[in-house]
Amino acid sequence: MSSQPPYLRAAAGIRRRIESGELAPGDRVPSTRQIVRECGVAMATATKALAALRQEGLVRAVPGIGTVVAAPPGGGPGTPAAQGNAPAGSAAQGPARARIVRTAVAFADAEGLAELSMRRMATELGLSTMALYRYVQGKAELVQLMADAVYGERPLPAVQPAHWRARFELGTRWLWEAHRRHSWMARAMASFTRPTPAPNAMAYTEWMLRAGADTGLSKNQVMHLHLTLFGHVQGLATATDLEGQAVQDTGLSSDEWMARNETQFSALGATGAYPHLNSLAGHESFALDLGQVFEFGLSRILDGVAVLLSKHSV
Repeated sequence: MSSQPPYLRAAAGIRRRIESGELAPGDRVPSTRQIVRECGVAMATATKALAALRQEGLVRAVPGIGTVVAAPPGGGPGTPAAQGNAPAGSAAQGPARARIVRTAVAFADAEGLAELSMRRMATELGLSTMALYRYVQGKAELVQLMADAVYGERPLPAVQPAHWRARFELGTRWLWEAHRRHSWMARAMASFTRPTPAPNAMAYTEWMLRAGADTGLSKNQVMHLHLTLFGHVQGLATATDLEGQAVQDTGLSSDEWMARNETQFSALGATGAYPHLNSLAGHESFALDLGQVFEFGLSRILDGVAVLLSKHSV
């Protein structure tokens, strides 16, 4: 094995995971950055490793998702290939696919996104894992469908408020509430630098862009404002999701966690190195409420936009 080129050694590690069933058809394989970290190779070597696996037919690139394990040649029972590559979301698949997505959303709400897998979903639905691949190509696509379903739960009003600020407040609070109902959304929508073709999510973006169309801001500025507000929501929602995961992992609430670590915090505070933190800790009126942090940040962002608009009108 040591005589093999580095890219073949990296490819062999992924191939073993596919052949063992650890990575099933439709699952994402390690990205080039993950291969660089895990194998200690250069980016070009990691890229060459994935190319070698593609040439073997073991993986394929899926736009908007990444590189995933390919279905076996000819397709196993219930795989997309065995179904003649019927388009996702076709009339025949629609009701069953919608049920799968609803079940997955409910599961993620209760158990978290990390616990979601094609095998677990097949069990919840009373299907074989391979049968599930008739409707979705893997976890990555399922999560994408789940997130878009959340965007379609409670549509924003077609008629927007008259004032630009009220529009952005409404749209951003709508997104915040969606993330509060489904804390896993923060991870499902992890990257807005690589958006996926999702009709309900795109409808939300369209609504937000329309909210700023008559403000006098440029199209780029309106998009930047939308992304800034989106990032504000996503950042706080991630904290909510991580807190839920921490409770599952430790069995401790945030109050119990703070009580357990009170001695260490007190010892650090006694050094005198953190006078502002110490004064805040002793201030009874302060309580960490992410809802209040959200409203504070939303107001300050829109205050800044108001200043920008006032300069435009001068």
